[in-house]
Amino acid sequence: MNLSNRKKGVLLAVAGGSFWGGSGVAGQVLLQDCGFATGWLVTARMLLAGIILLAIDAAQHKGDIWSVWKERQNVRELLTFAWVGMLIVQYSYFACIAYGNAAAATVLQYLMPAFIVLYVALRNHQLPRPVELLCVLLAIGGTFLLVTHGEPGTLTIPLPALIWGIVSGVSGAVYTLTPKRLIRQWRATLIVGWGMLLGGLALSFIAPPWAFQGSWTSLSLAVFLYVIIFGSVLAFWFYLGSTKYIQPGEAGVLASVEPLTAIILSVALLGQSFGWLDFLGSACILLTVFILARQ
Repeated sequence: MNLSNRKKGVLLAVAGGSFWGGSGVAGQVLLQDCGFATGWLVTARMLLAGIILLAIDAAQHKGDIWSVWKERQNVRELLTFAWVGMLIVQYSYFACIAYGNAAAATVLQYLMPAFIVLYVALRNHQLPRPVELLCVLLAIGGTFLLVTHGEPGTLTIPLPALIWGIVSGVSGAVYTLTPKRLIRQWRATLIVGWGMLLGGLALSFIAPPWAFQGSWTSLSLAVFLYVIIFGSVLAFWFYLGSTKYIQPGEAGVLASVEPLTAIILSVALLGQSFGWLDFLGSACILLTVFILARQ
């Protein structure tokens, strides 16, 4: 089937976002039903995905995966991306799932654009523009509806899940902003691969990959392989590949199918309840992605 470049880009971005959404649901199965430890799952995911992504990049660029380390500025930015961005966003996301559920964790991660707006405003010592302020208010209001159903003093998800979800949004902002120069100068697969690998190596000191906790069955093995192959490697590869054919802002909007996928799969496969207030809160948070992408 012959597809135009635009259609290729749209399909790749949507596929990448869908695979990410599925990995959250798969992570919930591993963490809550198969007894996997959060630290071990994140360590294994980052190490394996990092190695695979770097192997792909090496195959595509004649093994040149080391040149990025020759400049001191690259080293500083790459380590910040790996340890402050990639590591924390990965751990906080799965910790939110472990305490709560994949649907809420994935939606709360999309608080990231609002935190980016606040960071840029503080860095530039100026108030956000009206449209940006609207996005921040939408994100706050959406989070309020999602986690309280409009009733202050009550939480629809455990407090640790809410805290880890907010941490995920903050670290997602760091994860998004830190590697911009590196990705422009080098390649996204190279930078993300090193970020994954370095983050996994750092977490190995706390949650070593040989100290496994959980239960290996045919189901848990299949779900774990999905998290690594589809939810990590192919998700990043497809999403990053989509930017060859469509604008990065458009790819980001299309990839926001991720929380919708997580919600649908959670309801269909895990029996998760998701009422109209949950959908309304999620819609408010995701609306910030669409508004800011247009800006």
